[in-house]
Formats: sequence, structure tokens, C-alpha cells
Amino acid sequence: MSDALLFDSLRQALWLAVTISAPMLTVALAAGLAIGLVQALTSVQEMTLTFVPKVAAMIAVFWASMSFMTGALVSFLHDRILPQIAGG
Repeated sequence: MSDALLFDSLRQALWLAVTISAPMLTVALAAGLAIGLVQALTSVQEMTLTFVPKVAAMIAVFWASMSFMTGALVSFLHDRILPQIAGG
């Protein structure tokens, strides 16, 4: 395996990781900002108020995007990794 092929595979794997994690991280950011704004407006500083809704939103997005994540990982495995293994 050449260095260029290895670095290209690593670059694609890192981009896939960014693509897969983007929906959950975006929802976590939006939920955190919304909850922080509500806490600042109401002066309620409760730790569970920030944690529970954020985790619930992330679980909902994870459940909704599971098929996308699985399809992207399987596609990467079949298109990129398995040919490299089979090719030696």
C-alpha cells in the first residue's frame, strides 16, 4: 500500500466521521443555545435542565439518522476498505 493511498483513505475516513457526527453535534449545539437562552432569561440555573433535554434531542436525532449513518459506514467499507484488503 502506497503512502498516497493510505493518506487518501484516512482523509476519507475523517470526512466520513465529520459527516456522520454533524447532525447530532448540530442538534446538541442548538439545544444548548436554546436552553442557555431560556436559563438566562428566567435566571433558573439548574444543571439537569441543561442535560436532560440536550440528551433527549441527541437520542432522537440519533434514532432518526441511524439509517444514514449505517449506510454511509457500510458504503465506505465496501467501496474503500474491502478493495484495499482484497488487493493486498
